[in-house]
Amino acid sequence: MFRALPVRSVVIDIVIAVGFLAIALPVEVQIVPWAGLEQRVGTTLAAVPGIAVAFVFAGSLAFRRLAPGLALGAAWAGAVLQMGFGRPPSFSDAAVFAVLYTAAAYGTRQVFWTGLGSAIAGAGIGTVYLFVGPLSGGAAVSWETLPVAAIVLVAAVFALGLSWTIGALVRTSRRARETRQEREVARAETAAEAERVRIARDMHDVVAHSLAVVIAQADGARYATAADPAAAPAALATISATARDALADVRLLLTQLRHSQSEGPQPTLADLEGLYAQVREAGVDLRVDVDPMPIGDPPAGVQLAVFRIVQEALTNALRHGDHSSPVEVGLRWLPERVEVEIENVVAPAASAPAPAPAPALTDAAPAGDLPRGHGLIGMRERAQLVGGKVDAGADGPVFRVRAVIPVPPAPGSPSSAPGDPSPSPFSPEES
Repeated sequence: MFRALPVRSVVIDIVIAVGFLAIALPVEVQIVPWAGLEQRVGTTLAAVPGIAVAFVFAGSLAFRRLAPGLALGAAWAGAVLQMGFGRPPSFSDAAVFAVLYTAAAYGTRQVFWTGLGSAIAGAGIGTVYLFVGPLSGGAAVSWETLPVAAIVLVAAVFALGLSWTIGALVRTSRRARETRQEREVARAETAAEAERVRIARDMHDVVAHSLAVVIAQADGARYATAADPAAAPAALATISATARDALADVRLLLTQLRHSQSEGPQPTLADLEGLYAQVREAGVDLRVDVDPMPIGDPPAGVQLAVFRIVQEALTNALRHGDHSSPVEVGLRWLPERVEVEIENVVAPAASAPAPAPAPALTDAAPAGDLPRGHGLIGMRERAQLVGGKVDAGADGPVFRVRAVIPVPPAPGSPSSAPGDPSPSPFSPEES
């Protein structure tokens, strides 16, 4: 019933109502001798109904925006009171137009449509009052006065309906503005959420891979110290370098999380060699088979997706793989796509070292082999961002990750011609 309204707006409406009353009261008093009302009840008593009508109309103006429904009822109550006392139309009736506008602009849905219905009904009742009521002197409507009555009815409907229509247009404009603002807020929230997801994904990639290297080096140093004491300093150096790099990456991500700024340099295909070196330093027999890249650098998004997928797959191999077996990485550059495949033998559950506390790569492996985690979800999201796909799962003791990522051909390069339709041994459709 009551709207939340600033105090300033309420004060403004009250001031307008007081100013309206200051004009309406003298007008209502002057109507008494003009209409000859004092001949019926006397001059003093004839002015009282007009004063009451003025106060009722002024009251409807005072809270028209605070309570549009109550104001609409009060305005029409003033009109009924005016007709009940047999008074002619006056300046006070202007309040009805203002209240109709407010009901359409700020009222509830029920008040909105009630205002339209009351405008039509009020125009009809007012016309009948003028031509049949006390002001007509008791004369009946004739064929001569009927056209005039019809014109008055149309004019009344137009005037009252115009006030309601203007309010409806203001209401529509306000709703459209609010919808735009809500859409902008939703767009900002979506962008912020996407940024948080991106940073969380990068944090997972950086921390999980670095910790896997550190753990593998620490375990290797612990086991090799007795047999080869000289291997310990090299392992500790790798641990220190990996930890420093991870700390720098984490600080960069946290800085991006605290401040809205452009992204820092992202890994590219050129950084894969450093990634391979880290894995080999952890004691893994890594075998890489990579086709020559096509002419022109692939898009940055494709390079980042390939790097992160390879990084996550190698992290999984470090955590859960059998380090006595080789890990194989294959990259196949085809005319319109790049295919990535990483294979490793999963360590037997009885002899495998305890997994790191960080989340594992996949949730598609059999229970007992690999704990569930967010790595596979992150790889799929990265591939989907550039229109690709990732399949991962265990085939006996071998865990295999396959990714297919489309690569737009560089303009003018041979790869922009129709590609070779020959199937690739790394196609994810093959089993």
